Amino acid sequence: MSFKNNFAWGAATAAYQIEGATELDGRGPSIWDTYCDQPGGTRDGFSGSVACDHYHRYAEDVGMMQDIGLKAYRFSISWSRVIPNGTGAINAKGLDFYDRLVDELLSKNICPYATLFHWDLPQALHLRGGWLNRDSADWFGEYTRIVADKLSDRVKHWFTLNEPQCFIGHGLLTGIKAPGLKMGLDDVLLATHHSLLAHGSAVQALRSVDPDSKIGAAPTGSVAFPNSESKADIQSAFDATFSVPGEAELNPEGSNSWMVSPEPSWNIAWYTDPIFLGHYPEEGLLAFGKNVPAFTDADMDLISQPIDFCGINLYNGWKVEASKRGNRWEEVPMPQGAPLTAFKWPVTPEILYWGPRFFHERYGKPIYITENGMSANDWIESDGEVRDFQRLDFVKRYLHHYKRAAAEGIPVDGYFLWSLLDNFEWAEGYRERFGIIHVDYATQKRTLKESAKWYSGVIASNGADL
Repeated sequence: MSFKNNFAWGAATAAYQIEGATELDGRGPSIWDTYCDQPGGTRDGFSGSVACDHYHRYAEDVGMMQDIGLKAYRFSISWSRVIPNGTGAINAKGLDFYDRLVDELLSKNICPYATLFHWDLPQALHLRGGWLNRDSADWFGEYTRIVADKLSDRVKHWFTLNEPQCFIGHGLLTGIKAPGLKMGLDDVLLATHHSLLAHGSAVQALRSVDPDSKIGAAPTGSVAFPNSESKADIQSAFDATFSVPGEAELNPEGSNSWMVSPEPSWNIAWYTDPIFLGHYPEEGLLAFGKNVPAFTDADMDLISQPIDFCGINLYNGWKVEASKRGNRWEEVPMPQGAPLTAFKWPVTPEILYWGPRFFHERYGKPIYITENGMSANDWIESDGEVRDFQRLDFVKRYLHHYKRAAAEGIPVDGYFLWSLLDNFEWAEGYRERFGIIHVDYATQKRTLKESAKWYSGVIASNGADL
C-alpha cells in the first residue's frame, strides 16, 4: 500500500532559523534579534544573523529539494522582512525575496506551503504590547493581506500561526524563548486570545484576496497514546490528549514527556477548540477560572472562520491507560533506557497514528503532519558522508504509524519532515542538528545526509516501501 496519489511529501523550515541577512535589504528587527543580543539568551550566544544564509542561497537549497524529490516545501515568511515595523511601510525587497523563492520552487515542481508566522514578531510591535495588544489581530490581518496580494496567485496552501503553545507559553510564561518574559496567567491567556483573533483575521484576509485558498493552522502538543487498544485505554488517551490542563500538568512529578509539564499554557485544546469548534473547552474555562479574559460571541465567530485542514507538529508523546483509581487515566512510565533523541526527547512513533486519528475524530478535518523529526549529533565523516542512521530509523518508524492512519481511512494529506536544513535551533543555538541536509556553518557547504537519500526513495515509492 502507498499513500494517496497527491500526498504532499515535504520538508519544513522557518525564516529566522535559516534565512540570515537580518540587517540587509530593509528588514526590521524581530523579537528574536533582540533576544539573541541579550547575555544568556541563547546557548553560546549565537543568533540567526547568518544561520544558513538561505536568503542568498535559496536557489541552491531548492535545487537540493529537487534532488531529494520533495513534492512540497513548508517555509515561513518573516513579518519584519515584509513590513519592518510590523505596520506601515512595506519593504518591497523583502516581498521580492519570497516572490523569487516561490517562483524557484514552482520551476522545480515543488508546491509551496507558506506559514505566515513562526515566532518572529517584529520588535516594533512587541514594544507596542505585542500579543497583549488586541490590535495585534488587525496588525496580523493587514500583514497577511499584503503577503497574499503578492503571492496568492501562486501560493495556494497557507498556515496561519505555528505553535502558539511555544511563542505564547515559552515566550511569555516560562521566558525560555523570545521575548523572554515571565508573566501571570491572566496576561498569558489574554495574549493567547489575541493570537487566536489574529488567526481569524488572517483567514479573512486570505479569503478576501483568494477565496480558493487552502488554509490551516499548525499547533503542537503532546499526544497521549494508549497502553493497549482496549476501548477504555483508547478513550483515556483521547481524553488525556485534549485535557486542559493535563493530568500530568496538575501533578507533573514522574511524567516522562518533555511536552507534559506544569505550565498551564502547554496543552492542545485551548488553542484548537476555538478554531475548529468555535468555543474554548469547558475544562479549561473551569481550570483557568477568573484568569480567562473576557470575550464575545463575535470574537469566537472570528476565531472559528472555516478552514480547510489541520496541521500538527508532533515529536513525541506519552503513554496512558484507563485508571484503576477513579482518575480518567494513568500515565504508564517509559521503561528505563528507552530511546531518546540528542535533545533528550523520547522516541514514541505511535503518535503518528494516534495523533491524526484523535485530531480527525475531534475536528473532522484532513490532517497534515507539519513538523516531525529529531536532533542528532551528526558530522561529516572522513569520506565526506553523513550517516545519520538514527534519524533514518526514527522517521521510518514514525511514518510506519502514519501509514496505518492512511490505511484506516483517516484523511492524511501530507508530511513535512523537520527539517530540510540543519539550522539555528532557537535558544539552543547551533548545537542541535535536525536537518536531512548537513550545513557547515563556517563555509555554508551543504551535504545530503543518509536520511535525505533514504527519504528520496520513500517519496519515489509514495511510501509503498515503508
